Amino acid sequence: MKSASLDLCNDNTKHRETGAGLFIDKGVKTTNASAADPREYLCLDNNARFRPHQNADPSQPRVAAVIDTLISFKNNDMGAWIRGGDIIIQNSGFADNGVGLSFASDGSYPKDEGSSQEATQSLFVGESRNRGTNGGQNKYWGLGGTDGKMRTLPRNRTFPIRGFQIYDGPVRLTRSTFRAFIPTPERYTSAVGFSLKNTWQLTPRNNMSHLHFHPSVDLRAFFGRPGQWFEENDLDGDKNSVFHDVDGSVTGYSDTYVGRKDNYLIQHPGCVNMSPWNAVICSGRYSQVYVQTQGASGLALSINRDEYPAAPLVLRGINSQGALSQQYQPVLMMSKSYTLHWSGTAPREVVLSLINFDKDDWVLIGLCYPAGTAFQVMADINDRQSNTFDDITDYGPVFSLAELESKPLERKYFFDQNVGLLWLYLRARHGRDGHSYCSFKGCERVKITATTSSQQTCNCTGKAYPKYAKSPSAAVPMPAENTQPCKDCGAKQRVFTSEPWTSYLQTRVKSLSVREQQKGDAESFIAANEEVMAFNQPGYLVVSVDACSGKVTTKVQFSKMDTKMKHHLENGIPTKSIVLVATHGQPEGLADVAPCLVSLGLAKAADLHNKESLALWAFQGRTPHPPWVWLLAGQGDEILGLQERYLPLGLEAYGCSASAAQDTRKDLQLLKEATGLE
Repeated sequence: MKSASLDLCNDNTKHRETGAGLFIDKGVKTTNASAADPREYLCLDNNARFRPHQNADPSQPRVAAVIDTLISFKNNDMGAWIRGGDIIIQNSGFADNGVGLSFASDGSYPKDEGSSQEATQSLFVGESRNRGTNGGQNKYWGLGGTDGKMRTLPRNRTFPIRGFQIYDGPVRLTRSTFRAFIPTPERYTSAVGFSLKNTWQLTPRNNMSHLHFHPSVDLRAFFGRPGQWFEENDLDGDKNSVFHDVDGSVTGYSDTYVGRKDNYLIQHPGCVNMSPWNAVICSGRYSQVYVQTQGASGLALSINRDEYPAAPLVLRGINSQGALSQQYQPVLMMSKSYTLHWSGTAPREVVLSLINFDKDDWVLIGLCYPAGTAFQVMADINDRQSNTFDDITDYGPVFSLAELESKPLERKYFFDQNVGLLWLYLRARHGRDGHSYCSFKGCERVKITATTSSQQTCNCTGKAYPKYAKSPSAAVPMPAENTQPCKDCGAKQRVFTSEPWTSYLQTRVKSLSVREQQKGDAESFIAANEEVMAFNQPGYLVVSVDACSGKVTTKVQFSKMDTKMKHHLENGIPTKSIVLVATHGQPEGLADVAPCLVSLGLAKAADLHNKESLALWAFQGRTPHPPWVWLLAGQGDEILGLQERYLPLGLEAYGCSASAAQDTRKDLQLLKEATGLE
């Protein structure tokens, strides 16, 4: 598939914007001017959406647009807001934003056949070590980050920071990494979150897979709680928040769905409670029923699952409360039965559309009406592009629920006059293609037209239960929790910069003091990428890494600073080497180490008298020494803990020859292709 011209969005950096660092929304008119619509072809259309096409030509087939290597950081609101489809974000980094990345899909039923958005091979950092400075354009200042120190904030102390924000959908996040999402007593900070105060639909087709969460992520997902920013957290979209954990890399349970803790339409007894997330993890199959009403205003819709009749989900609809037509879109567990009740007079007309139903998915629905109501019930298939209707079929009555349940494939309904429930099956008879909300033949619907003179409030809950109550059960058994680490999870790149042709070495140094040992910690270590070198005896560990290739060349342990260690520091380290030093306990001769470090890049000999531990990043090679040379020393309560740094590799400044990676500039290649210039 050939990508659209948006492929040229490569190696972009967005920083300190008051809105979104990158904003894609709306679209252009793709029809010629006419008497009915005199606006010109390709003029801005506020009701349109960005829909990329092959060669950027609206008359050609739709294709996915690719945004490669977007770096978006320190944005007060969002790192990127992307509406439209299909769109792929890849090899990108989002750090220190209010919200890292938010997709707002074009595929919102009933306006589009279905599109999707995907983020892959990307890094999300909640609050990095770039704490910023107080004052100037930095309006917000407070505690945060993994170190709990004062820093710039995207909004204020209470704004809920989110790395990846889910809204409508379908959206997909895969092969990406999250780091440094630490809530504070005043603020929820989560790797995955949802659009705040959301009235709109959320599809259970939103999904995640192959994600890696660094230990610095305290809250992987959060579904909101009543309070500042979330308000009552009770709008229709808030209540129906859900996503699919395809491989268990988020929850530990493969092929499960994560939804609001108080939403009993999606639960069963085997669900796993995740109170810190305000969520439950459940197995099952899930789709949506799009409920449209006509002929009654100001109605709230109350939905009971027959297995949890005491815990209804109440939806207010997305239109104004005074509107004569209303829309609701609950997420339902398939192969279950539900009853629907109204806060006032039942609507004259109800249309139930099957959204995201796969072939043979079904639910049994009972709608509340007054006794004596007459019905016309019919099924059809709506082609939304041509607004035509096909396969129009009338439903016929049966005389008991048992009879209805014995004929689930037939177009039948049963009206329980005593209770006031009109029962019928919603079953998908055709399959779907791609990301379409509806079947390949069109949108399967059931339309109910009710005739009654009654003005009574149609809430049948009191009569429906316990008559129709059922024992809760799982339609799909809950899987066992994953016990093995997630393989091939997270982004391949460890660092995302505006110079993606530069590779980096991930270094971690843990120098344990005596106090840390007394608290039960056992090992100090140095790690270079995936190679971990641990030691648990008092002394020093000195590791050399080739600054051109990133390979470990030497690793030597010393029990104390003596002539042997002095000789190694001065003569035993290969040239063009990154030098890493860690300590364990309170080693002998710490003050004598300092003079030997000047040749490795320190400006002067550090005062290490009375210090108890140190961590060093240094360089053996040509001068001037690189700016990343760094020495940390701990004493008393000032423990070093685990330190992590990323150091550039293969630089000519080190004396390395230019690598193939450095010679390959994808941004320049794309520019040449677009302009035809060499």
